Amino acid sequence: MHRTCVSPVLVGRRTELDRLLAALANAAAGTPQRLLIAGEAGIGKTRLLEEFLAAARRDGAVTAVGGCLELGAEGLPFAPFATALRTLHRSLPAEVAEAAAGREAELARLLPDLAPAPPAADGDRYDAESKGRLFELTGQLLERLARDRTVVLAVEDLHWSDRSTRELLGYLVRSVRSTRLAVLATYRSDDVHRRHPLRPFLAELERLRTVERIDLARLTRDEVSGQLAAITGRPPAPRLVDEVFRRSDGNPFFVEELLALTGEGGADLSSSLRDLLLVRVETLPEESQRVLRLAAEAGSTVEFGLLLAVSGLGEEELLAALRPAVDAGLLRPAEDTADGYRFRHALLREAVGDDLLPGERPRLNRRYAEALEADPALARPEERAGRLASYWHRAGDAARALPAALEAAGEACHRHAFAEQLVMLRRAIELWDRVPREDLPGLTGGWAEAYPARAESHTPADDYLDLLAEAAVAARLDDDVESSATLVKQALRTLDDTRDPERAAWFWLEASWHTIAAGRGDGWRELARAIELVEDRPPSAVKADVLARAALWRMLNTPDEEGLRLGEQAADLARHVAAHEVELQARITLAVLHSDTGDHDRAVRELYGLREEAARTGAPGPIARVHTNLTSVLCLAGRFREAIEAGRIGLEAAARAGLRDALASIGQNMVDALLSVGEWDEAERRLVQTRPYQGQARSRAGGDLVAAYLAMYRGDLERTAELFARSRTYISTEKLEPQAEFPVALVEAWVARQRRRFDEARTVVRDALAQRPEFGHEASVWALMASAAEGEAEAQGDPAAAAGRARFLDDLAAAAAELPAPSTLARADAAAFAAQLARARGGADAGLWTAALAALEPVERPYERARLSLRLAETLLASGGNRERAAELLRPARELAVRLGAEPLLTEVDAVAARARLSLTADSDADSVSGDPVEAFGLTARERDVLRLVSAGRTNRQIAEELFISPKTASVHVSNLMAKLGVSGRGEAAALAHRMRLFT
Repeated sequence: MHRTCVSPVLVGRRTELDRLLAALANAAAGTPQRLLIAGEAGIGKTRLLEEFLAAARRDGAVTAVGGCLELGAEGLPFAPFATALRTLHRSLPAEVAEAAAGREAELARLLPDLAPAPPAADGDRYDAESKGRLFELTGQLLERLARDRTVVLAVEDLHWSDRSTRELLGYLVRSVRSTRLAVLATYRSDDVHRRHPLRPFLAELERLRTVERIDLARLTRDEVSGQLAAITGRPPAPRLVDEVFRRSDGNPFFVEELLALTGEGGADLSSSLRDLLLVRVETLPEESQRVLRLAAEAGSTVEFGLLLAVSGLGEEELLAALRPAVDAGLLRPAEDTADGYRFRHALLREAVGDDLLPGERPRLNRRYAEALEADPALARPEERAGRLASYWHRAGDAARALPAALEAAGEACHRHAFAEQLVMLRRAIELWDRVPREDLPGLTGGWAEAYPARAESHTPADDYLDLLAEAAVAARLDDDVESSATLVKQALRTLDDTRDPERAAWFWLEASWHTIAAGRGDGWRELARAIELVEDRPPSAVKADVLARAALWRMLNTPDEEGLRLGEQAADLARHVAAHEVELQARITLAVLHSDTGDHDRAVRELYGLREEAARTGAPGPIARVHTNLTSVLCLAGRFREAIEAGRIGLEAAARAGLRDALASIGQNMVDALLSVGEWDEAERRLVQTRPYQGQARSRAGGDLVAAYLAMYRGDLERTAELFARSRTYISTEKLEPQAEFPVALVEAWVARQRRRFDEARTVVRDALAQRPEFGHEASVWALMASAAEGEAEAQGDPAAAAGRARFLDDLAAAAAELPAPSTLARADAAAFAAQLARARGGADAGLWTAALAALEPVERPYERARLSLRLAETLLASGGNRERAAELLRPARELAVRLGAEPLLTEVDAVAARARLSLTADSDADSVSGDPVEAFGLTARERDVLRLVSAGRTNRQIAEELFISPKTASVHVSNLMAKLGVSGRGEAAALAHRMRLFT
């Protein structure tokens, strides 16, 4: 007779259980809770979860648990959610029916019990029933169920999760608000190695302040003693405690296994964990051991009917064989099936499975596959295809494994689980050549509208190309650029582009996208080949797509009239061949080109309309682009608040559709807008939130560039330089798109000037101006020139900047004479440039600064306004003008600098006020005295003298000679004053002194 050694009470987890119960109370009060429970294998994650769920049910909560399956990465997407939703449906049938009313068919993708799932439609993969729609409906279902009751949803074994499960979990964590829902997930921390797919997902969740993580530590010796006492019902002998604690190292599962063995005659325990786990198995009857080995190969859970079919036993014989294993605590009933079993611990199942003989595993998998094919009802509908594909693959039967993999891929695609679809399609590619040609399955459907039509003489080779195309698209939708590129290259080496030029053109379009996404070029070479292949072909969806991509390329690289012509031609052709998604793409491109011509209002109007059309179609490409481009165009129009709101809507749409790169690009556009309106802390938070989605090289570069702007505004030179340098490592091409060229040049030139490399900074600006396109991006060019002129003005008095200044300023003036200012934003930056240019030449007057402020009036840019106000105040004071007006300008500028953490602006405002002996406190008279201006930095009289000589370019020895001190003392004074000024070198100290006009 075998006995279990499970403790009847939970030992050593009081603190963790209290945290879970506190979260339950918060959820009951209407604040959703998100928790991660982490720990090594055997540490007691499941036991803690069970204890908590029991307490939750006693408090009236409804609980549902779903476990990730080890086959999840091989085509069983959403398995834990399907299980959990089935539990909720059984617990609350009427409530679930009411909450899902009108959405039953769509939710059937996750909960087949609710209604028959909608059939997959060829060529119609991306309708309203998209992956994002599925996520949205699932979230709404849970919110409605948790409106009147507390609902606890738990996902176990997240380390085995498929990508789609992780994405849905992430969506729920981020999107569910104001409801009585608690979402928990457990994972095995010792399995999450550096390259484990769960690792970045965990990092993403842990950045969210709403997610709480609970780490389970090993038990102490006293806790192990308490566990042993709870199991045996009496205080354990100290020697037993010492032995078990030493051997188990405080792991509760190993404590129980060791006690079971020592309690049965003091078995001589092997030091091998596997042997330790198998010792108890080997004490079972032979038939029970055989059934355990069968069950281990089935997967995480095995249904009784399936095990019955595979075992060859009768029902009574199978139950008789199972009972000793259940009594010994090795097997237990599975919570997620009515008649299934699962091993008490995954480690135990792994050990039993590893004990199979070399030829035993393929035969067992064949029997499982044959049983499942004979009776599909033996497995749940959502798992059948994936499990069948896995069984046939492990059975080594390529001819059966290939169609099974394709069926599982189609099921994963139908459920919008692109990562799992890719796994199955890769397996099909691997098996393709191992299947006799006459047995090769033909592919049916799956092509989106823009895919090429089949050649008239269709061959198995075309089926293979179709397979590669399907896999490439799945990889692209999963944001796996490298995998998609590899598949496309494989296809291009295989196909005959003279026999099927449209199919070849489609693959070249994909290759162009890969080149751009990986940061390896502008993609024109590949796009040009696609154009060459279709230019003499009759109208088709592929030809329209090629023209649309050509228009998009010109929009991004050389916006001009040719881009407009191509865009209109593509839209007309797509309309003619009913390629609606391609038409949307072309019209989005045209709208952005209209913005480039200066007609921002028209562009915004068109993009708002296209946003509604894209939402109706559910097509991921147009959804991603229209939201990204709308936020960008609104920023270019100076409508920053509107851009922020459009960005919020765009992020929700991209999250629903699972568009990771769109989440990055829309988020970065929002950061631009937030910086402009002076919400820098929110911009920084938003920037952190976009990082997990920066999978493509260009989005990583864009994220670092936006972060560099923020660091630059705050005066952090080293951080700015670091971010800028890193952003350039992601892009291997020297020639940038205009939308990046001018912002990149602005930061690069600023860094060079701060390091007193003035010739380098001027070269950067000149090179960028030489890249100005035919039209568009004027505001960015004006901003670059205004920054360059400001830098020259602030470098006055620095000998290193004198050579070449006059010629460079003339070059800027010449460029300005040819540059239009078609938008409000461009006109504001043009006015600022005019004032900065005059200042750099030593002749700025109050009129120019007043004009610049007036030009900025229609645009919400408080930081730019504060900087212009500073210059106007400085000019008024220098000319003996209105001191009260100067103080009125400086006070809000200082308040803003303090709020934003804009150290350079704050330093300059304080220095100007100090020189003019103005107090900027609200309750003081404007003429009150604040003391010597240098004292604003806390410098002593001697340090002031040293700074004056440093500003004049003296060395330490020359300073020592002039002040009659030793060179060592001079060096100490220089170091002290640089620390007080917050600069890192003599050049920066001199530049700051000149910029602040601390000395005449």
